[in-house]
Amino acid sequence: MLFLLLFSISLTFTIQTHSYHKSKFINSANFLTGGVYNSISNINRYFDLEYQNKILIEENSKLKSILYNKKNKKDSSYIDNVSFNHPYKFTTASVLKNSYSSSKNVLLLNKGIFKGIKEDLGVISSKGIVGIIDNTSKKYATVISVLNTTSKISAQLKKTNHFGTLTWNGLSPYFTQLIDIPKIAPVKVGDTIITSGRSSIFPKGVPVGIVHDFKLDAAENYYEINIKLFNDMTNIEHVYVIENVDVNEITNLLKSSTNE
Repeated sequence: MLFLLLFSISLTFTIQTHSYHKSKFINSANFLTGGVYNSISNINRYFDLEYQNKILIEENSKLKSILYNKKNKKDSSYIDNVSFNHPYKFTTASVLKNSYSSSKNVLLLNKGIFKGIKEDLGVISSKGIVGIIDNTSKKYATVISVLNTTSKISAQLKKTNHFGTLTWNGLSPYFTQLIDIPKIAPVKVGDTIITSGRSSIFPKGVPVGIVHDFKLDAAENYYEINIKLFNDMTNIEHVYVIENVDVNEITNLLKSSTNE
């Protein structure tokens, strides 16, 4: 014990009085402590993944709000008012249950009326369209999937304004069908399909998929287009619920025009 004590004292004096030994000691200590802190940091980052994913989802929600509410104005005095009275509001949600093998598939979300989720709101993911809110409770909501034979959503060719109705024939979970596209439309395999914005549910430009193949209908007046979805509907985890905050004003205006 006396030897170890004297050895430690002599080692301390040697390190303090010789710059070379002191620098080597400091470098070794930094290496050890750095390795320990790095390991601790890696462990903390691992257990913090859920929280960080939540932050990223919220950030994506804000970015999508900017994307679908941007205003193309050249006036230098224009100020982006996304944080004020923008027409679309985005709410994040997680998918608790997802069916894709029946003819009338639905998804169950972990948010409901308490989080402002209402019927007839659009639902998308980071890759594209998912469906429309069907029913809500206080804490949950169900979504009519695009893989539902009752689903009908307005969609169009991205490169033109030719639009039709997005439906599903009940066969593959990777494909939906776009009907009522007039045969004068310049349709090509590989063309991108997006939402048309002709309803109050989805803004224009939400990705749907690409043209896989197409043919004329029986009357040879309209195309029946097979669309390969951007979304893998068999693997949906996080979604965004879209609310058009002007929907009541639009609905009331249309009703008043119809009644005249």
